[in-house]
Amino acid sequence: MSSKKSSQSALEFLLKHKGDLDSLREAARHCQGCDLYLKATQTVFGEGRRSSTIMFVGEQPGDQEDLQGRPLIGPAGHLLDDCLEEAGIDRDVAYVTNAVKHFKREPRGKRRIHKKPTMREVTACRPWLDAEIAAIKPRLIVCLGATAAQALLGSYFRVIESRGRVLELAGYPPIVATVHPSSILRAQSNEDRHQERQAFINDLKVAAEF
Repeated sequence: MSSKKSSQSALEFLLKHKGDLDSLREAARHCQGCDLYLKATQTVFGEGRRSSTIMFVGEQPGDQEDLQGRPLIGPAGHLLDDCLEEAGIDRDVAYVTNAVKHFKREPRGKRRIHKKPTMREVTACRPWLDAEIAAIKPRLIVCLGATAAQALLGSYFRVIESRGRVLELAGYPPIVATVHPSSILRAQSNEDRHQERQAFINDLKVAAEF
C-alpha cells in the first residue's frame, strides 16, 4: 500500500476545476480526498446531460463500474434501467452519479465484494456531489439507498420510513429517497423480489410525475 497520506476531503481537488462539468470530471480523476483512491481502479464520476432535470444518486461504484469508469452499469444498474422504463423515465435524459466516487471493496477469493463506505468517506466525497448538483441544477434528486439519502439528508434519515415522498432540504432541489436496486437483487425469494421491484417502480413513478 502506498505510504502517501490522503487528504481529509475532496475540497482541495474540487477547487482546481473551472466551473464546467468537463473540468469538474477531470479534477475528480485526481482526487485523493480519502483513502479509497488507493485501491480503486479509477474515479467513477457521474454521467448524463447538463440539461438533465432529474439526478439519480447511488451509493458508490461496484466492481464493473470501477473497471469501466461509469456509474450504475452492473447488475443493479441494469435493473434500474428496466424499472426506469416501466416508471416512464428515460435514463438517457437523466444524470446518474454516486455519493462516493471510488469503489470500496474487500476480497473474497477471486471476487471483489462491495463494502459499505463510512460516513467519514461519504463526507469527504460530498464536495463532488454538491458540485454536480450545482452544475446540473436538476429539478429533482432521487437518492438510491441509505448511503445516498443520508449523504444529503443526514445520518439519522431512514429510507424505509420516508421512501417515495417528495422531501424538501434548504439549498437543494426536492428529493425523493428510495431503496438501491441492489437490495432488490438480494431478496430471498422470487415473490419478495417481485414485491420489492414493484415498490421501487412505484417510488420512481413519484419522481416521474413530479
